[in-house]
Amino acid sequence: MTHRLPLAVACLGFLGLSACSDPEDTARYIIDPPVTGGQVPNRLGSAELKDVSLPEYASGQEVAFQTEDGAVRSNPDNLWADNPQRAFTMSLARAISDASGATVISEPWPLAEPPQRVLEVRVERALAQANGIYRLQGRYFVADEGSNGANHARSFDIAVPMGSTGPAASAAAASSAIALLAQQIATLSGPGRTIATTAPADPFALDPLF
Repeated sequence: MTHRLPLAVACLGFLGLSACSDPEDTARYIIDPPVTGGQVPNRLGSAELKDVSLPEYASGQEVAFQTEDGAVRSNPDNLWADNPQRAFTMSLARAISDASGATVISEPWPLAEPPQRVLEVRVERALAQANGIYRLQGRYFVADEGSNGANHARSFDIAVPMGSTGPAASAAAASSAIALLAQQIATLSGPGRTIATTAPADPFALDPLF
């Protein structure tokens, strides 16, 4: 009996701690880009969207925000409902498709017919700033491997005013920013350049000298 008493006390203590934790104290927020603007022409056709590259603070499970001292902070009680990279990638692919009618699917490509283009997005900043602005900044690349295709390397810098502070406002602003980015990618707009793809040399072509 003397050996079982400490174990019983420990179990009671463990149960007591468990009873004190309330799962409703943890809030989870989803990324859900709204439909913005009208339909734009389909300039992508079919495209595979690679997993979006996010900054470390934006790829964590906690909703990050910036404080007045410039630090990026987060709270374990406020989490993203899904893996941020997965949610960003899939939401962006859907938003581009909805805006333009293009078939944009996140990797891996599931269809037998290969995509016409490959789309890559590298995010440098995705943050609810201390000045009340949500900033989404980075570059995107569209690769067209077809003969005489057009490749694009362009940048984006999207600012969405936040009407309030807190994780709910951050999630809403992030969703709006993704929708605006989808419009920009769908129209292949933004600062940058277009690089033409040249047809590769045919190794089986006859030498004109012969």
